[in-house]
Amino acid sequence: MRLSRRTASLSVAAALVLTLAYEAVPGARVPAGENASAEPFGAACRIRVTGSKVTAYCHNPYPVTDRVSLHVECARWWDIDTDSAPVAAGPAQTVRLTGRCWKEVGDVWISHRRES
Repeated sequence: MRLSRRTASLSVAAALVLTLAYEAVPGARVPAGENASAEPFGAACRIRVTGSKVTAYCHNPYPVTDRVSLHVECARWWDIDTDSAPVAAGPAQTVRLTGRCWKEVGDVWISHRRES
């Protein structure tokens, strides 16, 4: 019985020390002067790959227009990779982007540009 009390006490003490140490770790810091007053930017995108077809939905919750482009890299060396034309996702707007390969899709990503 003594061993279990001792084990329980050690467990509680270890948990307390770890919790206090975790809260003492500083968060990410942005150096002063570098984008300190920049507005939030960037549409949130969901990408779905179905066979050789790619569909992306990008929703922009911010007041600045985001120009998004879909980039599709095909798995086969002979298959042509594609980059879509930039599409403006205005404030509170959702846009749909599509692309495809002849065979398998290798990689897909979205690029973002702030509209000037």
